[in-house]
Amino acid sequence: MKSDITFGQYVEGNSLIHRLDPRMKIVLSILYIVTIFLAKSVTAFALLTLSAFLLIALTGLSPAMILRGMRPLLFIIVFTAVFNIFWMTGDTLLISLGPIKIYLEGIINAVLIILRIVLLIVATSVFLTYTTTPLALTDGLEQLLAPLKKLHVPVHEFSMMMTIALRFIPTLIDETQKIMNAQKARGADFSTGNLLQRAKALIPILIPLFISAFRRADELATAMECRCYTGGEGRTRMNVLRSTPKDWAAAFVVLVLGAAIVLANLYFPLYGLTL
Repeated sequence: MKSDITFGQYVEGNSLIHRLDPRMKIVLSILYIVTIFLAKSVTAFALLTLSAFLLIALTGLSPAMILRGMRPLLFIIVFTAVFNIFWMTGDTLLISLGPIKIYLEGIINAVLIILRIVLLIVATSVFLTYTTTPLALTDGLEQLLAPLKKLHVPVHEFSMMMTIALRFIPTLIDETQKIMNAQKARGADFSTGNLLQRAKALIPILIPLFISAFRRADELATAMECRCYTGGEGRTRMNVLRSTPKDWAAAFVVLVLGAAIVLANLYFPLYGLTL
């Protein structure tokens, strides 16, 4: 796999976050995401940014590696920033060039929304993909959804499907890059022309990508059948998940962070985020 493709890739380690119960890490990621959406002020986002740096430091992961994992979402981040800068109005006009007007409020709003997107990626990747193996993630998700089995919901199959999809994200990204390089070597051009021409140029990439994805799915199904995989009915686990005091301590810290964010919005409302 290419070294610059890290999204969805497990990184082996023995940090505090690595050793947490996968069930608790799923819960923590949900709580952290809710906390991110509770943030409305600059002060609240400053606290969240500080917590994200501390979270990355606890995992022992390289910040550069996490930033590389955001490359597939770079277009969304840039588009969101541009949209907020040029669309939003306010009281403090900075630049006026005919119909183009840029306000200070628009720039601040763009920065805060970009921070929100980045923090969402950091939270989900650090708690789930980078520090949790696909097998542990499947077990944790299945046990959290276990009560739905009484409603005849195929919990095990759903958990397996979600984990496999998450695991194959970097593989498909790598495959796309290889196909694009092969097409460029044959004279294909993906960087010039208008939007419609660029979209048409992607057709020669999509067809072999779909073929490769179906081939990998068939190989995976064959491998699972060869290992006598029959679904979740009657399956046992070699490693039984058990919560420890450090898991509950981590949940308490995230809840305290959420309370701090709410208080920061109420008592230190330094510019409120406008959606």
